[in-house]
Amino acid sequence: MQNPAPAAAPAGDNPYGLFQALHEGGVISWSVFIILVIFSIGTFYILFTKLLQQQKIMNQGNKVRSSFWNSPNLKEASTKLEARSAYRSIVDDALVAQEQHGKLTDPIDQHDWMANSLARSQGSIGARLGEGLAFLATVGSTAPFIGLFGTVIGIYRALIKIGASGDASITTVAGPVGESLIMTALGLVVAVPAVLAYNWLIRRNKSIVEDLAAFTNDVHGYIMSAGAVKPRGVTAATGPAVKSSAQTKSGAAPTQPGSEPLRPGMTSTGAQADPSIR
Repeated sequence: MQNPAPAAAPAGDNPYGLFQALHEGGVISWSVFIILVIFSIGTFYILFTKLLQQQKIMNQGNKVRSSFWNSPNLKEASTKLEARSAYRSIVDDALVAQEQHGKLTDPIDQHDWMANSLARSQGSIGARLGEGLAFLATVGSTAPFIGLFGTVIGIYRALIKIGASGDASITTVAGPVGESLIMTALGLVVAVPAVLAYNWLIRRNKSIVEDLAAFTNDVHGYIMSAGAVKPRGVTAATGPAVKSSAQTKSGAAPTQPGSEPLRPGMTSTGAQADPSIR
């Protein structure tokens, strides 16, 4: 006797949709679906927050190029930057390192001390820029396999159900197996945006780090040259950054550290540097 044809689905109902596949798959299918949803939400959250963070630093870089180097000294120039900006952090760390060098009981060369301090500051900013990218890489590499796991379980349950019913016609097999493949599609839908976002953010981070490295090098050269070395294309400051020869001969006392660049051979406290340390 031929088995009766399955009843037609009511109008507007899809008997082979996502929720039907989740219902047929049971707890495992629902667990896979929830994990993929969490991955997707986390991906777009990290994408938008990192884009805002990166754009903020880029805007700060534009402000540095437009007005920072026209100030007479670093302390006054730092006031033109936002209080918690990446570029302000580098300048503040440079001023602190300049001041601390004169307090060392066993001082090292000021060039090495300043270079190490600025490298540490730049590395800290780079670490903050990289936060969250590991999650995107994890989602991009694991989401397809999580979806595939849901597909395997769904096909396994579908085949058991088909075997128990004794009907192996294409009409009976196609629906449940096709439903199981939805999980693989969901895994790809979650993984592809994560991979694209990861590559895009990495490229933008690289550009930002290169700009920060150039700025750090400029700050280093500015301090070590007592304000004589500035980036190419920067006009001379309106105020004196370095003492004139007449002021040097008159024996005028140096100002506070950071308010004016140090003269060669002087520490940040105004004391004569040890000539044996170069």
